Amino acid sequence: MIELRPYRELGGAQHGWLDTRHHFSFADYYHPQHMGWGQLRVWNDDTIAAHSGFPPHPHREMEIITYVRKGAITHQDNLGNRGRTAAGNVQVMSAGTGIAHSEMNIEHETTQIFQIWIMPNEKGLPPRWGTKPFPKDEHSGDFVTLASGFSTDSKALSIRANARLMAATLKAGQSTHYQLDKGRKAYLVPASGQIEINGVLATARDGVAINNEPLLHVSAQQDSEIVLVDVA
Repeated sequence: MIELRPYRELGGAQHGWLDTRHHFSFADYYHPQHMGWGQLRVWNDDTIAAHSGFPPHPHREMEIITYVRKGAITHQDNLGNRGRTAAGNVQVMSAGTGIAHSEMNIEHETTQIFQIWIMPNEKGLPPRWGTKPFPKDEHSGDFVTLASGFSTDSKALSIRANARLMAATLKAGQSTHYQLDKGRKAYLVPASGQIEINGVLATARDGVAINNEPLLHVSAQQDSEIVLVDVA
C-alpha cells in the first residue's frame, strides 16, 4: 500500500515568523486518520523567518530529529548544549526524562526544516543532544542512514527508537531502491524535485505513506532530495 499525501492538502498554520505544515495531527490540526505512522508521530515542514524561531520550551520522552533543508538552525538547551546545524545536516535530541531547548534561526535568510518526532523504545532515560554533518555528496545516488536506533548503523546519529532516518540525492533519470523488512513501514518526503515510488508520483514536500511494500523502487523525474523514515 502506498498513500500519497499531497503537500497542498496537509494541515498547518501561518504565524508570520513561521509557516508550518503538518503531515500528521499536531497542535491545532487534527485528522483522525493521520495520527502517526507506526512509531513516527510528527513530521512538520517548517519555514522559519530570519532572526526568529522557537523560544525555550520543554519536551519529554520523544526522539526529535531536525533535518535542515535550507539555511541553518541554532540549538540551545538547559544541559549546556549549543550548536548550529546547516542545510543538509541533521541534529537529534532525545528528550528522555525532560529537556528545555530553543531552536532559533539567527541567519539573515529563511530557514527550512523537517522536524520529525519518533516514539522512544525506552522511557526514563537521561536527555541528550547531538548533531553531525552529512555532506550531500555522500547521499548521491543512494540512501544514507543519518540517524538510527540500530547498533549496526555505527556512522549514524543514535536515537532510542526502533527506527532509522535516511536521505538520498538523485539526479534526474537516476534511480535507487530500498528494502523494507517484514512488519515495517516507511514514510518518505521529497524535500525537492519529483520522484516516482513503485509507480506513484510525488512532488516536492508531498508525503508518501508506505506499508506492505517490501521493495521500494525510487526514480527521479527531476533532480531530487529525498528523506525517508523506516519504522515499526
